[in-house]
Amino acid sequence: MRLSKINHFSHPHPLILKDPQAPYQCDGCKERGFGLCYECEYEGCNFSLHDECANAPQSAYHPFLKDCNLSFHSKAPQHGERYCDACGKDILGFVYQCNHKRPHDLHPCCIKLQRALTADGVTICLSDKLPSKCLKCGCKDIAKRVQGWCYVSSCGKYCYHVACIKELIVESWRNRQETVTHESSSRDLQSMNTSQEIVRQSGSSSRVKKLLKLARTVVMLIISAIFGNPTTLILALAEQLFSNN
Repeated sequence: MRLSKINHFSHPHPLILKDPQAPYQCDGCKERGFGLCYECEYEGCNFSLHDECANAPQSAYHPFLKDCNLSFHSKAPQHGERYCDACGKDILGFVYQCNHKRPHDLHPCCIKLQRALTADGVTICLSDKLPSKCLKCGCKDIAKRVQGWCYVSSCGKYCYHVACIKELIVESWRNRQETVTHESSSRDLQSMNTSQEIVRQSGSSSRVKKLLKLARTVVMLIISAIFGNPTTLILALAEQLFSNN
């Protein structure tokens, strides 16, 4: 059961569970956050923690890292640049790390990514190996030396990096803050173009509609898998991605 108020070792003040209507910077893992978080109850103290960072257990296991016992650290014990195996982002704060000579690193949010979700006859599965290029970035690797994890649809046509879907939501938020023009609306949807190319190869209008619905379902499922139970803000940003379709 999720507590509405907690005390956390990383902050001297009590933290209250809230649903902010804007992105925030998690003071635990230092990554951008959306949806439910714990915020300091003192006015003017802008301390926030992801739910996953606030309630991170001291040890964890992930089936993708079968021989690894992962331990929680407030800072990575290994020196030098560290990258999250799942999202490819820098490790700047809270992290799970194994004790191997070349250790694996995972953000608390990434270690809790849902393995699979199903809706409307479509299933998406988390994978540590990309079967094809990501439909957003057009690459297999997120960054140099880091492939990252992805979600793949049951039909095999839709593959997205976890990091790229997170970036989609960030882009949607940024564009939401701008004056809505034809150009900014087009930018909102630019990242969906590759998926829509798959749709355009179909011959009939009924099939096009069916495939557009499939593409939308896949992306919405991935968003739900990444963010858990999406809040009103996340759902609104997700819907914005498809508003002009």
